[in-house]
Parts: sequence; C-alpha cells; structure tokens
Amino acid sequence: MPTFQPWIARLIAPAVSAAFLLAGTPAGQAQQINGTPGAPDATMTIDGSQLPPPPPKFGGVINETAPQSKPYWPPRVVPPKGAPNVLLIMTDDSGYGVPSTFGGVIPTPALDRIANQGLRYTNFHSTALCSPTRAALITGRNHHSVGFGVISEQATGYPGYDSVITRDKATIGRILTDNGYHTSWFGKNHNTPEYQASQAGPFDQWPTGMGFEYFYGFMGGDTNQWEPGNLVRNTTPIYPYVGHPGWNLMTAMSDEAIEYMNRMKALSPEQPFFVYFVPGATHAPHHPTKEWVDKISAMHLFDEGWNKLREKIFENQKRLGVIPANARLTPWPKDLIKEWDLLSADEKKLFIRQADVFAAYTAYADHEIGRVIQAVEDLGELDNTLIIYINGDNGTSAEGQPNGTPNEVAMFNQINPSVEDQLKYFYDVWGTDKTYNHMSIGWAWAFDTPFSWTKQVASHFGGTRQGMAISWPKVIEDKGGIRNQFHHVIDIVPTILEATHIRQPTIVDGIEQSPIEGVSMMYTFDARNASAPSTHQTQYFEMFGDRALYHDGWIASTKVMRPPWVTAANTGDVLDYPWELYELENDWTQYEDVAAKNPGKLKELQALFRKEADRYQVRPLDNTVVERLITPRPSLSAGRTAFTWTRPITGVPNGDAPSLLNTSYTFKAEVEIPDGGGEGMIVTQGGRFAGYGFYVVKNKPVFTWNLVDLRRVRWEGPELTPGKHMLEFDFRYAGMGPGTMMFGSFAGIGQGGTGVLKVDGKAVAEQKMEHTIPFILQWDESLDIGSDTGTPVNDADYQVPFVFNGKIDRVTLTLDRPKLSPEDIKKLEAARLEKKASE
Repeated sequence: MPTFQPWIARLIAPAVSAAFLLAGTPAGQAQQINGTPGAPDATMTIDGSQLPPPPPKFGGVINETAPQSKPYWPPRVVPPKGAPNVLLIMTDDSGYGVPSTFGGVIPTPALDRIANQGLRYTNFHSTALCSPTRAALITGRNHHSVGFGVISEQATGYPGYDSVITRDKATIGRILTDNGYHTSWFGKNHNTPEYQASQAGPFDQWPTGMGFEYFYGFMGGDTNQWEPGNLVRNTTPIYPYVGHPGWNLMTAMSDEAIEYMNRMKALSPEQPFFVYFVPGATHAPHHPTKEWVDKISAMHLFDEGWNKLREKIFENQKRLGVIPANARLTPWPKDLIKEWDLLSADEKKLFIRQADVFAAYTAYADHEIGRVIQAVEDLGELDNTLIIYINGDNGTSAEGQPNGTPNEVAMFNQINPSVEDQLKYFYDVWGTDKTYNHMSIGWAWAFDTPFSWTKQVASHFGGTRQGMAISWPKVIEDKGGIRNQFHHVIDIVPTILEATHIRQPTIVDGIEQSPIEGVSMMYTFDARNASAPSTHQTQYFEMFGDRALYHDGWIASTKVMRPPWVTAANTGDVLDYPWELYELENDWTQYEDVAAKNPGKLKELQALFRKEADRYQVRPLDNTVVERLITPRPSLSAGRTAFTWTRPITGVPNGDAPSLLNTSYTFKAEVEIPDGGGEGMIVTQGGRFAGYGFYVVKNKPVFTWNLVDLRRVRWEGPELTPGKHMLEFDFRYAGMGPGTMMFGSFAGIGQGGTGVLKVDGKAVAEQKMEHTIPFILQWDESLDIGSDTGTPVNDADYQVPFVFNGKIDRVTLTLDRPKLSPEDIKKLEAARLEKKASE
C-alpha cells in the first residue's frame, strides 16, 4: 500500500493549503447548519463520517394543536461551501500513444484543451483491463480488494475475483450523493456481476444501487454503438435506436449528459454535480459515424504503416516532453508481429482501413466529450469544475488477432477470418452496423508507443500506462504543466475527496468501511510541487497471472508468457514465470532488464509482491482466460435444466439466460397461428454477430444458428395451418462437454451435433452442424421471448422487433448436459499426464 512520508507531507503542505484557500473550507469539517435552523431553506453540511448522517433532532415545539406549535424542517444536506463540480471522464481500450495530447497522430482537441488549461500526467496507471480498472476508479481501492481481479464475465468464486463490490467499500458516487452532490453515470457499466444484470435484479450492484442517482448507459464490456441491445436508463432497458437509422450511442450519451447537467443547474443552481462519463469508445466494436471515417481517412495518417507510426509517435512524445529525453523506444516484436514492409498489398489495404476506422472512433469520441466540456463552460461552471480526463482504462486492445476481425465475438470463440474474406465481405462496411469490428494487433502495439505490450498485460506499461489530463481553472495555475509522478487509478477517489473537502466515511448503512487504498494527487496541482516525489510509492499489478510490483522507482515484472491475442493457451505453472527488473528513473520504457545485475533488488520486490498479494486478495493466481468465460457462476439459471415461459419477455442477459453451448437441448413452443398466417419471434438469444432464433417467417417455422456472422445454419418447415401447433427443435450434441477443460483439454467444446425441427410431433427438417459455438454468444444481446431486441440473428429473414403476431401459450426448454464417463475421465487424465511429461 502507498505510504505518505512525513517529510513529503512537510514539502507539499503549503501547496495543499493554498489550494484549500482557493477552493473553500477544509475537509472533514464539523457538521453545521446554514441559514435559520428549522426554516424551509436551511441547509446542512455534514462531517461525513457516517452515511447517511443521523437524522437531526427536531428543534421545534409540539403542543396539542398546530397553532400552539412551532414547525421545524430538517435541513437539506449540501456539500461544503465552494465544493467544485466534478467531471470524471475515461475512454476505453486506448493506449498512451493514441491521442495527440501524448504524441499520437489522432487529433484529440478536447483532451488537448484540458491539458493546456490544466496538467498533463505522464506516469499514471490502470490495472490493464476494463472491469478491474473501473472498479478501482470508483472505489479508490485495488481491483482485487473490490472483487474485480478480472472482468465480470470471467468471475470465479474467490473474494478477489467474484465481481462483487462489497458494502464495506462505498463508491465515490455514494459518498458524494450522501454529502449533497447530484451524481450521475453515463456510458459503460462493467461493474455489475453478469449474473445480476437482469430485470430480476438484485439492483444493489447496478450504478443506482452503488450510489449514483442517475444512470444512462450499457451493461457489460462493450456494445453495438448503432443498436445497443444492453442499453438501460437507471434499471430499465431502452431501445431508442429503433426507427432511427443513423442513431449512435456516442452522440446520444453526450446529449443525455448535457441535458442532465442543464437540468440539475436549472433546478438547484447552488448544488454541484458529479458526472462520471465513460463511453464505450474505443473498445471494439469501432463504430464511428461516416462523417468521421471520411474525415480521418482523408488525412492518410496510417499509409506508411505501424512501424513508421511508432517512430512518428515517439518523436512527437519527445517534442511534447511527455517522455524523458533519454527514453528509448522498445523493440518491435518481430517474432510475434510482422513488420509493415513484409505485408502483402491486400494486408496493407485492409489494415489501413481498420486503423482509419479506429482513429475515426477516437476522434469522434473526443469530439463528443468536447461537447460535454463545452456545455460545462456554457453553464458558467468551468472555473469551479474539476475535470479529470483519463485516456483509456488500459492499453490499446490486441484482441483483434493478427488479421483484425469483422466480429469480435468470433475472436473470443477462436475464429479468425482470413484477410481475403475480410476484404471480400466486410471492407466496404467496416465500422458500420454490419460489423462488430476490431483492428490488427500491429496497430495496438504501435498505439502503446513507447512501451511494449498491450491491454491485458499488467507487467509492462503498454498495458497499464494511461495519459491523463486534469483541469480546475479556479485552483490550477500551472496551465499546460507536466507531472511525472507515479500514480494509479486508485488515487482518483482520494483526489476528488480532498478537492471537495469531503472525508471518507467510516460507516455506511451501518457497515464499517475498509480504508481507501489510494492517495490524493492534489499536491501536484501546485507548480511548487511539479517535481515533488510521488506520494504513491508502492503498487502491485496482476492480470491473468501476469504480474509486477512497483516500488520507489523500480519495477519487477514477470515475463509475458501469453500474448493477449492468444486466449486459449497452456502457459505452464503460473508460479514458474520468469521475472524481469527495471530501474525506471533511467529506463522510462522498460527497455533494459537488469535482473541479472541486481538479484537482491529483484528478490526484495518479489517478496513485496507476495506481501501485497496477501493484503489485497490477489490469490489464488489463475492464468486461464477463455476457460473462465464458461466457468459455472451463480445465476437465475444455475443448477436448472428445465425452463418455462408463458408470457413475452425481453432483456434477459447472457449471465442469467440458460446456455445452449456445448450441450443437448430441446425447445417446445405451444403457439396459435392466426388466420392470416404466422410471423414473428418465439425465442432468441444473441443477434447479428452470434446467436440463435426460433421463429415463424412467412408462416413457416424456422430455427437458425448464427455462427459468429460467418455462417448460418437454418432449419425450415412447411407452412403452418391456422390454429394451435406444437413447434419443437431438438439438438443432440456430439461432444463430451466443458468437463474436459478440467483436464486441460478443449476437446469437449465446440463440437457438432444434429438438429431436428418438428411440427406437431412430426420431423420436418433435419440437419447436422459440424461445429457449434464453444465459448460465448454476442454479449450485448439478450434472451427474448415473443419479440427480438438488439439485432436480428438473420437479417435476410426479419428485422427487429419482430413481434410474434399469434399467441404463445408456452415455451419450454430442456437441457441435457453431457457428463464424463469413468472411461472418459481415465483417458483425459492419461492424456494430461502425458502432455505434462513432454513439456
């Protein structure tokens, strides 16, 4: 845990005091009432140690009748006088070398604006992955401490990995709300357990349940920006894109945030707001508008390829002063990624298109963020608004595979379309609603310049170093200054609390709170502390077994044993990973491993990592990735093999829906077909980029499996007569099931099977599937009965909402999950031992 040395406190105290004098009264002040006690307009500033605060005593007089009595209104809670508005912005999957503010070639004028009117932070860190960084950001605690050792879709049953932010760790939203702030959250919510994201709740782990008064955004790791099937307002699913071609979530959430700030200031102009603005950009899918694609493509930023791009970014970074003059550019990984000059003409054509669309998405998002910032100024609030703009929640993503992909869902199912197929079928629609696109890994590596590696890698700064800018015109006078102190995402909450003069509560809802684990960065706001030592001296990193320990200018890092684009690999025993050592004062980029020269220092930091791991719930270490996507978790469907629906329902997320992957199953639908013929959805899960649908189209029953938008397998029956029918689809899976993974084998998953479509007990179509989807369906879609939300599983058959025009009396689903026989177990164990012996 970071320590705060007394001599550092003496050094920075004058600057902190000056900032307080500029901003208002000290933090942790005693409770006080403003105005006439008991009057309707009386307000109260609380000491904040207990939330909600104890109810104030009645100060009036109560007699037999109202005329003989004196009323006394409890005062309204308000923040300390002069407390600033707070606008906390963080983009997604964007490395240090992406924005122009930190040397990138992609124009980001909104981030430039904040940096130029405030400070640029060059040594700020994430956790290397989405959910974990976000959990740390809103709680001020390390990601394992709050249950987010990995993303919520990979949660396992250990305290550091179960995706539950326990109630002894109140979020910044809750703290500010109870201290009188208007609080809101716009954009990505990747901090609700996947198995608690349905309309059955519980809702205590949703943004509104975590203390944010208002939420407009999507539930999960990413979403289709054109047609987000997982979009909600507070806790209610909404579908504003239906009937509005060209609608895009990036613009919509900016509109929502601007409207919210204006509404709050109109209703209670003296009350400050806290806006947490976290777009899905630039996580895949990369979905900018055509206007921005055309604008960026015309700039020809990437025509010379990724190697030249790295050199250009590195040169810009030195010119801007956001890396030291003696920083060295880390080598290109020739053994992993082709150099640009070795690519074919077709590869270059496709990859340039991918980068143009990614850059357009970056520029588009920054533009929309700029609109939100401008709205703050238009309200006359910019001078006393603390704006924190973090570029990325981790490094740029290399999950696009070597060729990039038109469909990110395909990547997580171990499918990588060829360059030839991508050019033929997807080049012209790249970034539109017809793709769930991601770019080639070469661009990800380049956009993390000057560092090595990418998102998912916690041991090297390509995965964790984020450019950040902070402005607060009323307080920060060193306009355009650069700060090089080491800090981490857990330091944002303490910074906000110090700036607002609100203390961390000791009790929330009667529950004692665990200490915040970050430290305030507010000392850096004063120019006199531009070169002060960092107050954050120690920080561990861990993701998928890859790990590091930073301490006082040194970092010990494990060697990267699995490239992030390889999601199913045997990387050996996690405890056997080799370690590297870097002395960062003279090696900003982790260029030279000095472990052999400093074995004592390496052992010291390894021991410190073990200590931190014990302290922050990091164990047990786990280096699996895709396997955790299908690990059993609590859910509404856990332990069940039979399901019945008697009414239409929509919006059941993957985490609570019964899974049809790697199993046999039977759907039976008792329906009534109207006289004019049947049309509409019976049951579906997923959408355009992976999923299934059982429906009636042109009065014919159809079952379709969409295999990650690369192939569709379709069963169709004859026309139905009016009246009642039993429609049935039975699938017999031919594999051993996910149990094989317990023995290190993927042989049981993704296997084929035979499907039979029946009408009134009679088989009308039979077909064999050679392969099935092994790991995950489209995660931003849901299970729907009676209609379809999001996108269709087959655009050729229908468009959403495709409401069933007849009557659904009952839909049942029966699962018949495969079980390993004793002979299967014997063979798998023998194969596992043989493989281990050969390694």
